[in-house]
Amino acid sequence: MSEVVRKRVVVSGHVQGVFFRDSTRREAARRGVSGWVCNRRHGAVEAVFEGPVAEVEAMVEFCSSGPRGADVDRVAASDEEPEGLAGFEVR
Repeated sequence: MSEVVRKRVVVSGHVQGVFFRDSTRREAARRGVSGWVCNRRHGAVEAVFEGPVAEVEAMVEFCSSGPRGADVDRVAASDEEPEGLAGFEVR
């Protein structure tokens, strides 16, 4: 069984109002990654990803470009201890 990791990302730029959260949810479901994504107060998007190392890294990479219409300036990622999340939700 592959190692499960968890990353928290904060994505800055023009990332709200461009279906970033729903696109992230669909990509996570496709990759079998658990977690959540939400808009932050000052225009950023925050997400937590849990799953196999390669799939979580792919989600962080996805966030570096986002969906069409997004203009990502910065992705800040940090490692956290996995919590055993199941499923992926938009908050």
